[in-house]
Amino acid sequence: MCETKNFYFWILQILGLLGILVLCLWLALRPGSPHFTITNFSVPAVNDSNTSDHGIIQYQLDIKNPNKDSGIYYDDILLIFYHGVNIVGNNTIPSFTEGKNRSHQVLNHFDVDNPYWAALRSAILNATAELRVDLSTKVRYKTWLIKSRHHGLHREGNIPIGKDGKISNNKKKVKLRNASK
Repeated sequence: MCETKNFYFWILQILGLLGILVLCLWLALRPGSPHFTITNFSVPAVNDSNTSDHGIIQYQLDIKNPNKDSGIYYDDILLIFYHGVNIVGNNTIPSFTEGKNRSHQVLNHFDVDNPYWAALRSAILNATAELRVDLSTKVRYKTWLIKSRHHGLHREGNIPIGKDGKISNNKKKVKLRNASK
């Protein structure tokens, strides 16, 4: 009877150690979320005296995979730009794959139509313009030939625009953070 208790106690110790080892491996290999940053944002011809009924906004989206052991598969990325409560533009970035510890840059633009262009241009010339950016996508991680389930990502950020049509407040980039619920 005593030998049976020792045997079960020994098995329980081994299972406990295996559980701790699995927990440590899971914590070490768990992939982190990608980082999204808006850089090189500009509104060209905002100071042009020939006001037209629409404008163009250019931006660069930097996407960084911080994982050293996991690649990321991105579904289509939807970017929506708001001025106040009005949608001034949106873009869809087609799906792509990003390797381990890599970054991806997307240079893009969109048109702003009237009546939103007139209000946005006026706010930019008064140095009070701010655009809100919403980013939505789904990602899958690939670690050691194992693909994860889809993880939904929703990020947002505010872009203050100066009189020159570029990011103001001495910022060169705007990092998109987790969206509030």
